Amino acid sequence: MKAVSFNIARKLSSKEIRKKIRLELYNNHTSGLASNKLQANIVILPKEYVNDFYNFCKLNPKSCPLVGQTKLKNPYFDSLGDDIDIRFDVPLYNIYKNGNLVSSIRNIKEYWNDNLIAFAIGCSFSFEDALLNAGLEIDHITNNKVVPMYRTNIKNKKSGPFNSEMVVSMRIFNRKNIDKVKQVSGDFTFAHGDPIHIGNPIEIGINNILSPDWGDSPRKKNEDEVYIFWACGVTPQNAIIEAKIPFCITHTPGHMLITDISENNLHK
Repeated sequence: MKAVSFNIARKLSSKEIRKKIRLELYNNHTSGLASNKLQANIVILPKEYVNDFYNFCKLNPKSCPLVGQTKLKNPYFDSLGDDIDIRFDVPLYNIYKNGNLVSSIRNIKEYWNDNLIAFAIGCSFSFEDALLNAGLEIDHITNNKVVPMYRTNIKNKKSGPFNSEMVVSMRIFNRKNIDKVKQVSGDFTFAHGDPIHIGNPIEIGINNILSPDWGDSPRKKNEDEVYIFWACGVTPQNAIIEAKIPFCITHTPGHMLITDISENNLHK
C-alpha cells in the first residue's frame, strides 16, 4: 500500500486518517487534518505518576486542558472515538528515559504494558480550522510545516515532580485581525483558548523567534503583522524533561492523535 501525502490526508475523515496512521501509511504532522475534529496531545506515564500529572493538568488548564484518559490495562481511548488504540494511532511518538529523548517511533507496541495510562490534552490545531473559515491564513498549514513551539519564562504551577515553564505555539497574523483571532480561538477553551501573549517574544523569554525549540522555523513577520502566542500542549513534555521521569511516552510535537469528537460539542 502506498504512503499518503499531506494533500490527500487533508481530504480524509478522522477515522480514515487514523486507519492510514495505524497502517503506517502516514506519519507527517496533523495540522489541517480532519476538519472540525478534536486533536490531542498525548502523554503516557506509569501509574505511580498518574495522580501528580492529573493534578498538574488541573492546576495548569491553559496549557494542559485535559480531554481524555485511558483506564489501567486498557490502551483504548473509548471516550474519544471508535477503536482509538493509543499504541498505533499517533503518527509519531517520542520515547523519554530520565528526561532524555531516546527515540521517535511509529508505534509503541513494544513499549506498552499494563502499568501505563495515557492522557489526551487539547491541541491548538483544533481551532485552526475555525481561523481558516474566518478568512485567515495560517503559514504552517499553507507551507506544510509544523507550527513553531517555544519554551518561555512563564512558570507552571507545581504538582509532584512536574513543574517547569509553559511552552507556547506561535502564529503570525496581520495586526488588523488581532481581535478576530482572539475571538475565534477564545471559543476553544478545551484547546488552549485565546492567546497567552501578543507581540514581543522577548517579554516571555523567547530570545530568537526564528529558532523554535520544537517544530519548524517561522518566517520573519512584516511590519503590519504581529506574533501571537498560545499556551501549548507540549508543556508536559518540558515538565517531563525537567523532572527526569524514568520512562514516559508522548506524541512527537506536531503529530497529534486525531479523535472523532466534534469541536462543536466542546465550545466553552
